[in-house]
Amino acid sequence: MRRRNRRTDDQGMTKRVQESRKSPVTTESAFEPPTVGRVGICLSDHAPEAADGRVDAVDVSRSVGGRQILQELSLSVEPGELVAIAGGSGAGKSTLLEILAGLQPPSAGEVRHDGVVRGARVVADSRIGYVPQDDIIHLEMPLRRTLRYAARLRLPAGTSAAEADRIVDETMQDLDLADRAEVPVRALSGGQRKRASIAVELLTRPRLFFLDEPTSGLDPSTAADVMRLLHRLSRRGVTVVLTTHEPAGIDRCDRVVFLARDGHLAFTGSPTEARRYFGVEDLAEVYDRLAREHTPQIWAERFADSSENSDARPGSAPPPLPATRSDVKRTGMVQQWWLLTRRNVDVLLRNRLTLAVLLGSPVLVTAMMATLFQRGAFDPRSAADLGPAQIVFWIAFAGFFFGLTYGLLQIVGEMAVFRQERLAGLSVSAYVASKVTALLPVLAGVSGLLLGVLRALGRLPAVGWHVYAFLFVTIVIEATSALVLGLLASAAVSNAAQAALALPMLCFPQVLFGGAIVPVDEMAVPGRLMSLGLSNRHAFEALGRDLDLDRYSATVPAMSAYGDTFRGGTGGSLLALASFAVGLTLATVWVLDRRSRPGASRR
Repeated sequence: MRRRNRRTDDQGMTKRVQESRKSPVTTESAFEPPTVGRVGICLSDHAPEAADGRVDAVDVSRSVGGRQILQELSLSVEPGELVAIAGGSGAGKSTLLEILAGLQPPSAGEVRHDGVVRGARVVADSRIGYVPQDDIIHLEMPLRRTLRYAARLRLPAGTSAAEADRIVDETMQDLDLADRAEVPVRALSGGQRKRASIAVELLTRPRLFFLDEPTSGLDPSTAADVMRLLHRLSRRGVTVVLTTHEPAGIDRCDRVVFLARDGHLAFTGSPTEARRYFGVEDLAEVYDRLAREHTPQIWAERFADSSENSDARPGSAPPPLPATRSDVKRTGMVQQWWLLTRRNVDVLLRNRLTLAVLLGSPVLVTAMMATLFQRGAFDPRSAADLGPAQIVFWIAFAGFFFGLTYGLLQIVGEMAVFRQERLAGLSVSAYVASKVTALLPVLAGVSGLLLGVLRALGRLPAVGWHVYAFLFVTIVIEATSALVLGLLASAAVSNAAQAALALPMLCFPQVLFGGAIVPVDEMAVPGRLMSLGLSNRHAFEALGRDLDLDRYSATVPAMSAYGDTFRGGTGGSLLALASFAVGLTLATVWVLDRRSRPGASRR
């Protein structure tokens, strides 16, 4: 890696790139582009050449909210180099890494990959791999099975199952994970889980590989293993750029970039040159010097004027090349939906605690309702005041509660996985649809269980089965709208704790303004307007009309307070519920699309 002067000769760098492409980098077969059948499929934007893997940052800087978090700098990474971006907290390491990887746009300047100007990535580019600090792999399934799902999403359409399995097995072998193939990811050690995340990104054999703090949280021995792995990848021709705040692994790197606070470039060069420049024996002392001596601006000015900078100053990057489109056909949206649906079911069945909650909570709620209400509550001769309306209301709310709780933790718990798969070409619509598809049968099952048990215990009236069919459809539609509301909340929050806090906030309005505790006609005008946007009111009214609760107003005086609530057909209420489900689904897709865009917060 070199720091370049924008005024240097363009021809000098162009000549160096041309010469470098005449000297091919030897790579091992396991890191050649994946093939489909007997035909080689290149997943890059153009055919791989010897110089594939070059990165140039030209006068890039980044500001957020008026604050400059990365000062203007220019860097070049040669093909097959292992480069560390180092510095203390607040130095802009991750910002620079994400700009180089195309995950967020620079405020000024440009980034070029093999001469092609790269905007922030919004489409799949399998020649680029990126591993964040978080796990990007599902923890519930065995490693091989998890990687198989990842491979089918990332590899070109038409890749056979046998070919995908071969690539998965080769990748595990290369990362020394073959003997852990059938072990659940959750049971892997910290270092093995990090290598598992790396394996996900190596499935497409990228030429550019970016990692954010790959040794963070690992013990020294495990961290050294990870650095040896990355060094081995670079020797195979993969360009590797990583961030680190730990000096132990820097000596394995070809070059190191030290950033001072607020993104000032303090040094670029080899680890040996860094020791000489900073006058230290241990690179850990550099962090202390950057924090305690001089200002970040002075460190940047000192390096800009130093002999180390001027002696290592090559020509500028080659002129930008026109971007080309890849001819590789990606997995279609329908195939993605079906693959993700199968994976969601697989994850659900393997997570015993989640499965117990999903199935146990409806059983508990049904038991409580059976205990709360008496038999014969719908008998016109003995019906208690508001008894029929209360039972119907809590059945409606049970459907809402089941759907909401099922959806609340579905996305936030795997946001890092979703973002990573989005970079690999995942359709947001396919992702959301797969969540609904996987959970809808469960919701239908518990809705049927609720109605069946309450009818068997005499808590619901003896009416025709066609009536119960309408009741079932109403509850399922409401549960579906609540499920999507939960998915929307899960997509919008940053962690599981926030999702848990959202539960009462979303439930209380459904209870207070649902029309049972306080009839709609007795609400204040703002309350009536609010109730129109709540699914529980429409489900309550639809269920009440199906069961003809209006007939109780003649024999149960308290029921007359509901006025026209239970008169008329159910079509309008069902249409409102379906509209909620569709609208909330679109909102969820929109939120996820916004959160996965380049430059969006990754928290």
